[in-house]
Amino acid sequence: MSYCVNCGVELEASLPECPLCHTPVINPKELDKLRPASPYPTDKGQVEVVKRKDLGILISVVLTATSVTCLLLNLLVFNSSLWSLIVIGSCLCLFVFSFPAIFYSKTPIYLSLLADGISVAVYLFLITFLTDSNKWFWQVGLPIVAMLTILAELFPLLARIFSITILSVALCIFIEIPAFCVSLELLIRHILEQPYRITWSAVVLTVCFIIDIALITILAKKRLRNEVRRRLHF
Repeated sequence: MSYCVNCGVELEASLPECPLCHTPVINPKELDKLRPASPYPTDKGQVEVVKRKDLGILISVVLTATSVTCLLLNLLVFNSSLWSLIVIGSCLCLFVFSFPAIFYSKTPIYLSLLADGISVAVYLFLITFLTDSNKWFWQVGLPIVAMLTILAELFPLLARIFSITILSVALCIFIEIPAFCVSLELLIRHILEQPYRITWSAVVLTVCFIIDIALITILAKKRLRNEVRRRLHF
């Protein structure tokens, strides 16, 4: 037995509408037939995935065209300075940085990081042609790039020692931050011909040391580690 959805009166099976309120009687099984047809296709299509080789060709062509075009503009039109070297260096860095992800994904991480450091060093060297002296490159730019490259090479090595988690990655970061700050302060003192001692980097070293001790304790104690993961939702 069915009832009107509007007034609740009992209905006979053959009635097309409610005799009391004239609400149409609709069979629930026939609702799909009453709905308007969707203007969109029901079958889901699949777009062809772009191959790495094609993407690599596109990026190479764009970066090469950008470098060559800027070089020609620099030589033939805007030739007051060698500004195109900045663009060429940027394109070189972008190509080197994208090489492992697009061109050859099996590149060893250590080789990839070394290539990134070399490309940045080359970029800074090209900038020296726009400055009056290249002393800043040899005394500041190149040593800082070398320090960052060494620390970047040590990061995956530390990640291998500790199991890769958010806590272990944080530990590696807080180990390398004070190392970089201390090296940077000593480099600055060497350039300024000052005595080798640490001042502001000692503050960074102290703070990071406390954080490292806390992280090592959490990683060593399973209950602490699980509690931190539960509270921080990772």
